[in-house]
Formats: sequence, C-alpha cells, structure tokens
Amino acid sequence: MAKDDHMTRILITSAIPYINGIKHLGNLVGSQLPADLYARYNRARGAEVMFICATDEHGTPAELAASKAGKPVDEFCAEMHGVQADIANRFGLSFDHFGRSSSAQNQKLTQHFAGRLKSEGFIEEVSEKQVYSNADGRFLPDRYIEGTCPNCGYDSARGDQCENCTKQLDPTDLIDPRSAISGSTDLEVRETKHLYLRQSKLKDKLDAWITSKGDWPILTTSIAKKWLHDGDGLRDRGITRDLNWGVPVKDGDNDWPGMEGKVFYVWFDAPIEYIAATKEWADARGLDDDAWESWWRTDKGADDVKYVQFMGKDNVPFHTLSFPATIMGSGEPWKLVDYIKSFNYLNYDGGQFSTSKGRGVFMDQALDILPADYWRWWLLSHAPETSDSEFTWENFQSSVNKDLADVLGNFVSRVTKFCNSKFSPAVPDGGTYGERETALISDLTTKIRAYEGHMAAMDVRKSAAELRAIWTAGNEYLQEVAPWSTFKTDPEQAAAQIRLALNLIRVYAVLSAPFIPTASAQMLAGMNTLNMDWPDDVEAALGKLPVGHEFTVPEVLFAKITDDQREEWAEKFSGTRD
Repeated sequence: MAKDDHMTRILITSAIPYINGIKHLGNLVGSQLPADLYARYNRARGAEVMFICATDEHGTPAELAASKAGKPVDEFCAEMHGVQADIANRFGLSFDHFGRSSSAQNQKLTQHFAGRLKSEGFIEEVSEKQVYSNADGRFLPDRYIEGTCPNCGYDSARGDQCENCTKQLDPTDLIDPRSAISGSTDLEVRETKHLYLRQSKLKDKLDAWITSKGDWPILTTSIAKKWLHDGDGLRDRGITRDLNWGVPVKDGDNDWPGMEGKVFYVWFDAPIEYIAATKEWADARGLDDDAWESWWRTDKGADDVKYVQFMGKDNVPFHTLSFPATIMGSGEPWKLVDYIKSFNYLNYDGGQFSTSKGRGVFMDQALDILPADYWRWWLLSHAPETSDSEFTWENFQSSVNKDLADVLGNFVSRVTKFCNSKFSPAVPDGGTYGERETALISDLTTKIRAYEGHMAAMDVRKSAAELRAIWTAGNEYLQEVAPWSTFKTDPEQAAAQIRLALNLIRVYAVLSAPFIPTASAQMLAGMNTLNMDWPDDVEAALGKLPVGHEFTVPEVLFAKITDDQREEWAEKFSGTRD
C-alpha cells in the first residue's frame, strides 16, 4: 500500500465458525488467522479497518450439540459464543466485532433480504415431501433421521450421508429409519412447502461478475465456475426449514402466509451476519446507522471500501454464488466482495483433523501448552495456500526453534545483553556507520519493500519467508561485524554497531507485530518505546531510539521446544479428546 493511501478503508470478514464446539488449528489457519494478519498489517500502514467475525448459530448441528450437552439451544449458543470469543481473544485475533448470527440485528436483516428477493421475483414456493415424526410432532431434517445404510449395512447412517461408506443418501433410502431425537420409528412422509432462492435466474450475472475477477486466486474461481457450469449448473436452493431454532420466516416486517413455524435455512442467514455484525458493532457503541452502512452500502459511502473475505475452500460456493445472489437479487446497493482469499486444508500428522474423533490440536489445547505466537508463526508460515499442508510435531519443533528462538529471539537477547554488560542499559554513543551498515540498510530496504508487497497481496507464506529473511539479515550482520570482538580494539565502532542493532529490534517489533503480536509488544516494552512507526525510510527508522535512550533486557522471547516435550505432545494429541 502506498504511503498516501492512509485514507484507505478495508472491510475484512472471516468465515464465521460454527457454534457447536471449539475449533481446531485447521479451522483457525483457514480463515480467522490470515484475516487477522491482513487486518493488523493494514492498520499498521494507516488504513481504516473493519474486521468482522461471528458465531454461526442456527441449524441442525446447533440443536444436536445443545441436546447432547443437555441445555436449551439458546443457552448453549450463548455459552459457546463466550467460549469462542475468549479463545479468539487469547489467540490475538483483533476483531472489531465478534458477533452472533442469532442476534436481533441479523434476524431483521435476513427477513429484510427475503422480502426484497420476493418482491424482485427471486423466491419461489415449492411443495416437497419430507419425513415427519409423529412421536416428536415435527418434520425431521435429513440428519435427524438414522437407519441402516442400504450400501454398506452400517446401522447408524444419517438421512443425508452414511459416515461409514460416505455414500450420499436420502432419508427414504434408509432401511428401518428412526428419529435421532426420540428413536421412534413412527415416521411418515408428508408434504410441506418451502421457499427457494432462484439462483439459476442470476447465473449469467454471477458468471460475468466472477469472470471479471481476474486477480482472484485460481482456487476461488475454479470452485465457483465448477458450481456454475458442471452437471445441471447452478441450481435453485431451499432457504427455509421446518425447525424451531433459527430466524423466523417473514416477508420483511410482514408475516409470510403458509410459512408459519418455519425458519430460514442456516446457509441463508449466516453470511448476512457479516452485515448484521457490523450493525451490532455500531449499536454496541451507540453509533447511528450511517456508521455501519458506510461499510456496506454503496449509496452511503461503501464505494471506496475494499472488501476482502477469508475462508476455507469448502465455503467458497456460498461466498461466490449464494451470498452474492442474495445481494444482487435484493436490487439494493449493497457492497459485493472485491477479493476472496481461500485456503486449502491443513492436515494433521498423516491424516485429517477430526472434531468428532478428537484427532489433532484444538485451539484451547494449543494455548494450554504454548503461547499463541508459537502457533501463529507456524500456522501462517505454513498456510495451505496453493495446496493442502500438513502439521507434524517435528516440523513445528524445528520451525519454532530455528525461526523464533535461534534467529529472532537470539538477536534480541545477544544485542541487549551485550550492550547492558559492556556499555549500559541505554543506546550507546560513538562511532559512525560505515560500508557494512550502509549495505545492511540497503538490503533491509529491499526486503522490507518486498515484505510489504507480499502482505498487500495476501501472500501469507511469502510474507512469512520475507520476514524471516529480514530477521536473518540482522543476525548475519551481527555475526560479520562481531561487536564483541570490535569492542576489544575499537569500542567506539562497537557502540555504533550496537546502536544500529538496538534500533533494529524496534523495527523488527513493528514488522513482526501482524504475525507475533505478543512477542512484538514484549520487544517494544523491552526497548522502552511505544513508537510503532512503520519503516518507510529504513535509515531514518534505525535512528528512532536516540543515544541515551534507556532499555531493559527482555525476558527470553521464545523458549525452545525440547524433544521430550515434542514426544509427549505427539502422544497426547494422537486421537482422543477428553
């Protein structure tokens, strides 16, 4: 981002995590963490950022998770939102607002969009047959029906898919079907009416819009095009369900005849929560509607907003097709996304992370064993951008020990300790910069400009590699000029070398803050400064801490991971979650 872009406004949304449990590291690196990296970077460069996330609280899995926990669904969701918000906070995720899709704001906006789509001719009422449980007195969603799989004989197959053989099923395919709620086999097929979003009518408009996005990642556009053109192409989708928990079906503020007792399908209301959460942010601060509408309505100032979404690849169809169809179909001037950064999957030690099997590391457990920055650094520097990537304990140990402890931590420790023992705990006077210092400034300038380019382009791994190279340049300089040797013959020159190195610690803290915010804050505290000025001019930046500026030697920034710890953790997370 150019320096004169300080008025840039950037809206960032991360795919909203489902409410039914604590997320694993694969979920974290697929959306929230890279979104946070981008938000922190742009704030550091002077942009006005609105970074939004929320919990996705409606739908069958929320009801099932609540009943398993023995709690009313609204109580369960409120509790889990608190848990997820707390973990996000401890991971340093700098959301401007972490909302809830069950909010009153989202209910109203969802009903508003449905009413607009109806009046624009994009809603159709469809009669369909669905399984009704007499014992439970309700229609059962597909996954509330269990039975024996006709394909493999597994006796706990669900009405939408058999977990055992992965075959897609319809509830009527099951042998001896029963209600997952009560176990009752007193089921019958009844007719019920549902609303469908006529996405197919918007196919050409969506196609043209996606084609115009030549700068999007191939992963994003290829998934969208596949859904648009493969097989029958883009199909209309049901947007209502016979459930108790969800946004009640309404036509704006009015009742919708024939839709009594129904709710909107979770996929319809979840992305609308991005907008609603921004209204929640404004309402919580006592701001008027202009405050949130200026981010979302092009007639209220959102024309100058750059809107970026972060998500795992499984969320791409909803964000490239269904949510844009909702926005386009409304006929109102809502902001469409400018860039979608999608990620592949992070696998765990030769297999997949599994929430149901407790396989892999979950966010709360990760923080129990190491501070957030260790995880942030490894996950971002190994982000699954161009292909799936794999977490192994050996790789984690080696990355933390080499990058964080040996390169960055070691630099901070050597420089501050040496200065403290040979001069004083203050920036020393004397000497002048020579050829070697000029060469370092030139090298750092090239690397920092490259780092900015990668960060602006959301190339997460390239950004991490460039930051690592910036840290390494300081270490190589230190090795080469060896102030501890220079000191014996020319203490003045050693003072100049250390003066540069102490200033470099502040520069490292500023550059590294988007990746490792806690360690960055420790470095700044150690250097006794709150100066977070970006090093636009590297030579000037290396003089921000003047002669005589006092500092303290920081605690060890990063402790090394021992082989014993690595083995213990590998064993602990091999497949059962307490």
